[in-house]
Amino acid sequence: MKISHHPGDELILDYTSGALGETWSLAVATHLAVCPHCRQSASIMEDVGGSLLDASPGLPLDGAFEALSSRLEGVEQKNPSRIAPRNVATAKPVLPQPLRRYIGCDIEDVQWQRLGMGAFQKIIPTGEEGTTARLLRIPAGRPVPVHSHGGLELTLVLCGAFSDVTGHYGPGDFQETDETLEHQPHAAPVEDCICLAVTDAPLRFNSLAARLVQPFLQI
Repeated sequence: MKISHHPGDELILDYTSGALGETWSLAVATHLAVCPHCRQSASIMEDVGGSLLDASPGLPLDGAFEALSSRLEGVEQKNPSRIAPRNVATAKPVLPQPLRRYIGCDIEDVQWQRLGMGAFQKIIPTGEEGTTARLLRIPAGRPVPVHSHGGLELTLVLCGAFSDVTGHYGPGDFQETDETLEHQPHAAPVEDCICLAVTDAPLRFNSLAARLVQPFLQI
């Protein structure tokens, strides 16, 4: 797996220090599970942070990292209906372990919610208010409606690929966007694009039709 797009150093530092919220931490942890480069960066940051804590005992840390770890240990297994995405190989796990344990299954057993135009989503429950984590499944060769963002969005490609004005994103690639970006991600041909997306505000669609159904889809 060749990964070209990674989380920023500040995001990884917030994750390793426990300053990142649970839902954002899930996105970073899932990327770290497939990216040796970022795991090494996180390990170095943890070592440095540990040294600083040893030198300055008693400094308080946010409990988000611990909340994520506890959540991963305590997630109940589910048995939703089977809807396999087109052309996605399932001989080995598609979803990295942190994400798979949140959902309770691998990709072939995800219970998808239809979004329209062949797209699907799966909202992932977390214990953090104000942010939403979801799996998105975009049909091979199809675009997402043009949109901007009301806040931050982290997107991690799990299988397939997509392209937008910022570049091409394949398996393991990580995209950080905010309200300054308007784009139309377009899934690559041959294979459905499945992503983990984390947002802290609704998307801003240009299309009136998309805006009308948006409240019902929680997107």
